[in-house]
Amino acid sequence: MNRTAAISDILIPLHRRSSQVYLSNALQVADILRWILGQTGPADIRMTSFSISEEFLRRIFFIGKEGLVRSLDIVLDFKATNKTLILWPFIAQTVDNCYLADNHSKILLVSNDTWKVAVVMSQNLTRGNRYESGFITVDHCIFDSLDKQLKYVISNQSVPFHEVFARTIDRN
Repeated sequence: MNRTAAISDILIPLHRRSSQVYLSNALQVADILRWILGQTGPADIRMTSFSISEEFLRRIFFIGKEGLVRSLDIVLDFKATNKTLILWPFIAQTVDNCYLADNHSKILLVSNDTWKVAVVMSQNLTRGNRYESGFITVDHCIFDSLDKQLKYVISNQSVPFHEVFARTIDRN
């Protein structure tokens, strides 16, 4: 995050506002995820993005080391496969399940026994200093709808990259 702006200058704690939006060049997806987990405690996370970067994975790795990530699944786009292959050793150590699909969505779902937080955003799972927008909500209906649709994509429209990559390694 751009250290000239505190996340509290941009976002309001989840318990104080059920839905909020942002348009900022100071927030990164990892900042938002860490901010959410700071309020929810350890949680299961599912994310979608067109692509992912090493910088983002590094942030996720350290968030995981804090004990805040119970499980982490991601869905990336088929067109980003080459980048995914290059990052695979780091992805495999950081992510529980990686799927490839015809995907351009950017969502973040965070849940545990107490919280259901959904974020719909414009930023990929990368680092950038552009203005990005997002909608954050603790509305269970919105979370459940996105969760159901994401489960459909994972079950019916995606390729489990962990399995494909493992089979490729086994053949060599």
